Amino acid sequence: MLLGRVIGTLVPSQVCDGLAGVPMLWVQPLTKTGEPIGLPLVCADSTRMAGPGELIYYESSREAALALDPWFVPVDDAIVGIVDGVDLTPLAPEPAPAPEGKAATTGSAP
Repeated sequence: MLLGRVIGTLVPSQVCDGLAGVPMLWVQPLTKTGEPIGLPLVCADSTRMAGPGELIYYESSREAALALDPWFVPVDDAIVGIVDGVDLTPLAPEPAPAPEGKAATTGSAP
């Protein structure tokens, strides 16, 4: 799944069968830290609840077509959920390698 932020709405002049009533939203793709990446894209909103300013996750390609009902409608990207919160807990640092010629010790000497 990919992270994005809804930046606007889109009103299509024509709608394909299976997409009637499905909101189309402009989405800015984001990195895992929330920084914009790439160009905005249009997503079909399978949740029918996302709105401008909301943090969402979306799928692309075949998975996007499967997210809507009926399946396999002609979409490239679809919103599949709204993000309630993001917790970016830093990972614990890896231990430094032992200097050459010295073995790493674990525990105390007898």
